[in-house]
Amino acid sequence: MSVELKKHCHLHLPGNREYSPAEHFTQMAAWCAEHNVSHDVYGDGETIQAFEKKVADLLGYEAGLFVVTGTMTQPTVLDMVARKKRNPIVAMHSSSHICVHEKQNYQLQDRFKILPIGNSYQPWTLKDLQAWRDEIAAVLYELPMREIGGQLPKWEDLEEIKSYCAIKGIHLHMDGARLWECAAYYQKTYQQIAHGFDTAYVSLYKGVGGLGGSMLLGSKEFIEEASIWMKRQGGNLYQRTPYIVSAAMQFDDRLANLPNLFERTQQIYRLLEAFPSLVVNPAQPQANMFHLILPCSYEKALEVQKQMAMEKGIWFGTPQRMEHPNHCKVEWYVGDNLQATSDDVLCNFFAELLEMTTC
Repeated sequence: MSVELKKHCHLHLPGNREYSPAEHFTQMAAWCAEHNVSHDVYGDGETIQAFEKKVADLLGYEAGLFVVTGTMTQPTVLDMVARKKRNPIVAMHSSSHICVHEKQNYQLQDRFKILPIGNSYQPWTLKDLQAWRDEIAAVLYELPMREIGGQLPKWEDLEEIKSYCAIKGIHLHMDGARLWECAAYYQKTYQQIAHGFDTAYVSLYKGVGGLGGSMLLGSKEFIEEASIWMKRQGGNLYQRTPYIVSAAMQFDDRLANLPNLFERTQQIYRLLEAFPSLVVNPAQPQANMFHLILPCSYEKALEVQKQMAMEKGIWFGTPQRMEHPNHCKVEWYVGDNLQATSDDVLCNFFAELLEMTTC
């Protein structure tokens, strides 16, 4: 239903511009011709290996490995660590992608056991981790935390966690699906953010705009072993060139624009001050994404979504349920669309949205 509604819209607010397959493939073909790209064979090829090294160097790791999905990447990393340590206990926030969106694969495949860390609605701290007295094999930290509006831990808290895990011999893994969006808030390099994480996963389509795929970063030894485990799970694609080209051709430009997107997020927060009934989470921007909380039920928001799309040609995202029956939320990723939307247009939208959703 959402896909059909979006087709009626001329103004898309959250997210980046979505190119048609014809447009995207044309761009890829031109980039391939310009850079004399040849296909890889099972991951062996100049273009893919150069891009793996580029991302690894950017984050300060010895090696990188393209993996077709993050859902394959992250449980495999944690499973490898648990096997090596002969300890199945892994700790992470209850909103982590593995807990919420992966059909309980870790549990049904008997890969590891999860200890939930901290409060469900905010980033966790060292104190939250230490509340568990169990011997922990690995810890996952998501930067930023998507399900709670793109929140990030304080830099000092993150550094404490890194130090503690190093001292205790706990494998610290970063879910960096949206890592690229962190640097503008922290005012740190990607190497500084990743330093202290034994391994990291980054997405090649969230924020980057590629067709799909992910990158696993770590030591050369760990990456070589991980490559074997990806093959065992059917991840050994014959040719990965389309995924790599799609990400590589726009990688530098996307990352270079992220500070501008964070600045645009700050501007949107200031515009929202004139509409106090529209609440945001987090209270102050920590990445170029946030939750816009609407003063109406989920069911009412779906009606408004349809009306906005069909009558006004405006797409404002997909409503999600919240604890309170008379409130719901919409995730906003501040990308190309909102960057190109004027303040006047946005303020008019907020006014219309309030008029249509106020209970």
